[in-house]
Amino acid sequence: MEDVLDGIKGIKMTKYSHGAGCGCKISPKDLTSILKTQITQVGTDNLIVGNDTRDDAAVYDIGNGQGIISTTDFFLPIVDDPFKFGKIAAANAISDIYAMGGKPLMAIAILGWPVNKLSNEVANSVLEGGRAICKEAGIPLAGGHSIDNPEPIFGLAVTGIVDLDKLKRNDQAESGSVLFLTKPLGVGILATAQKNGTIKPEHADIAPDSMMKLNNVGDRLSRIDGITAMTDVTGFGLLGHLLEVCEGSGLSAELYSDKIPVFDPVEEYIDLGNIPGGTKRNWESYGDKVSIISGDTKLQNILCDAQTSGGLLIAVKEEMVEKVKSILIEEGLYSESIGKLNTYNGGKHIIVK
Repeated sequence: MEDVLDGIKGIKMTKYSHGAGCGCKISPKDLTSILKTQITQVGTDNLIVGNDTRDDAAVYDIGNGQGIISTTDFFLPIVDDPFKFGKIAAANAISDIYAMGGKPLMAIAILGWPVNKLSNEVANSVLEGGRAICKEAGIPLAGGHSIDNPEPIFGLAVTGIVDLDKLKRNDQAESGSVLFLTKPLGVGILATAQKNGTIKPEHADIAPDSMMKLNNVGDRLSRIDGITAMTDVTGFGLLGHLLEVCEGSGLSAELYSDKIPVFDPVEEYIDLGNIPGGTKRNWESYGDKVSIISGDTKLQNILCDAQTSGGLLIAVKEEMVEKVKSILIEEGLYSESIGKLNTYNGGKHIIVK
């Protein structure tokens, strides 16, 4: 008990976790094996979206043209500050609702806590961060469940609602659609640099500030019929989540490497060896389905970087591109096209030029 911390000053949350944020997700390859089942599900007549397409959340038709969205997300600390950890975990979980084109209704907390190592005050600060983001999203943190756990874990289970004619999925993209990504890549690399103690003070807030930003632009985007698919970019990296769109929709993708947004100092920290384990596992899982023409391993690490509370990946019909751009500009988000979707004719699903 002598290592119990009685305050939060100087606390380093990442000291107590073996992974960081969505970087501790199980790899896509392993997840495919884990999810295999021979049991036929029951009560699925009204289940519009389940786990067969690896979408962001489940959607259940409740009639009257509406669906309930249900999702959960939780992870180990990705920043040292407990309040910011709570905010990031909450923003990340709520993002799944926005990525489906829905509105969040309420959340309940998931808390695993090493009660003999970290004080109640620190746990309270994490929960307060979660409450702050829920307030920003306009929903209550209505309850939850906690356990004594060797490492600190926090996240939310979130319930939302969506008009089914505005539902955005990751498996209904159309050939010719233009791709957008609303947040820069690299938070996994920057967070790893933070944990390794190599990040410069002037770079320390870049990743947390991005991760604490809600993807509530998804609500506005849901009203645009020309958006053929939408998902958020998290632990499987940009390539992994784009691959879900491609395989689910029977398409291929072409990415423009010079248009993909990346935080300025990211390459510097790659050179220092700050590559998350999740990023490496991602490439091992799906690298055979991707061609990076330049052969640039640094670019590979960026595109596979395990994001936490990353941006929205959006597929837009050509005729609605300018409308989407104007919304992204109004919201202060990245508004350049990063690529396009094409008919899949075999071979690699994603070509990075």
